Amino acid sequence: MTVAVSEKPGPADAPVCASVPPVMQAAVYRGGGEVVVEQIPTPEIGPGEVLIRVEACGVCHTDLKKVEYDLLPPPRVYGHETAGVVVRTGAGVTKYQEGDRVIVFHHIPCGNCFYCSHKLYAQCPGYKKVGVTAGFEPAGGGFAQYVRVMDWIVERGMEKIPEGVSFEEASLVEPLNTCLKAVNQCDPQPGDTVLVMGQGPIGLMFTMLAVQRGARVVATDAIDRRLALSRQCGAEIVLDPRNADVAAVLRSMTNERGADIVLIAVSAKGIVEEAVRCSRPGARIMLFAQTSDKERIELSGASICVGERSLLGSYSASVDIQREGADLIFQRKVPIHLLISHRFPLARIKDAFHLALHPSFESLKVVVQPQRCTQ
Repeated sequence: MTVAVSEKPGPADAPVCASVPPVMQAAVYRGGGEVVVEQIPTPEIGPGEVLIRVEACGVCHTDLKKVEYDLLPPPRVYGHETAGVVVRTGAGVTKYQEGDRVIVFHHIPCGNCFYCSHKLYAQCPGYKKVGVTAGFEPAGGGFAQYVRVMDWIVERGMEKIPEGVSFEEASLVEPLNTCLKAVNQCDPQPGDTVLVMGQGPIGLMFTMLAVQRGARVVATDAIDRRLALSRQCGAEIVLDPRNADVAAVLRSMTNERGADIVLIAVSAKGIVEEAVRCSRPGARIMLFAQTSDKERIELSGASICVGERSLLGSYSASVDIQREGADLIFQRKVPIHLLISHRFPLARIKDAFHLALHPSFESLKVVVQPQRCTQ
């Protein structure tokens, strides 16, 4: 079954709700690193829930790792950067109606536990429970034509997309939220010098957000096109770390001090050590891409203790800034459209995954459009 939409929907597109088919296409993780596009039942919803027709879902490396390393038992349908249209509402739903264009978060904290009281929402046991599914064990479900959104997510984890914003732009609300959460922890001030290491989609979001705070941004990456985009996003200096002494450049622009803040948006051997070398005493260093428990970091204790540096970590999104993060995109406060480089129909999801895992010179954010099954 294929529901036809334009290949690159315009910013104000809002597909008219049609009858919901009993079966749909979904990219099902079957184990062994294998994802198969197949026909499965369209999810049924209960009281307080909604059914969303998925129009765009960004490809996130978190899901790619789960597939590549078989981190969770199959079958599952991944995909959590989801934007679409409400096509059914369950009993008691009053905040949304059929035809609403929405984005959905797949995790929402309980609000009542120890970790929620300390605003460490990603550590909340309830937060770890996924509330969006296309079927099977809930896993986000955005790589399918329809997703069921459970009641606690409907209540606190959805935002309406205003007219003039495309589904693909809106699908980036969740990853932007994760970046905003990390930037808020670092708290850059106007005039601060911020080093952003890596200018993939996440690194470019960091650049946008730091520039918006009035910081002077130095961005590094090994791909020329990404450095060019970094300049478009407001970076003052862009460097390829393979042929530039990044620490020396930072010292030259800060009276020999070094960066006030370092945001690490890429995982590579020795990169945290390099972040310390590029930073001043008292700097804040954010580890954002260091998500593998196998990754090891070796630092001089004195560089942290005597140097009074702070090593910070940030993971996943925050419900406290959900509206703020959405408005950054919805009100065009950041040039998020620059990040979207490739769009794939659902039938070519393996190509989408491969490109996201092995970026080309031109690739950045890869988006899957589930209503394009075979085009």
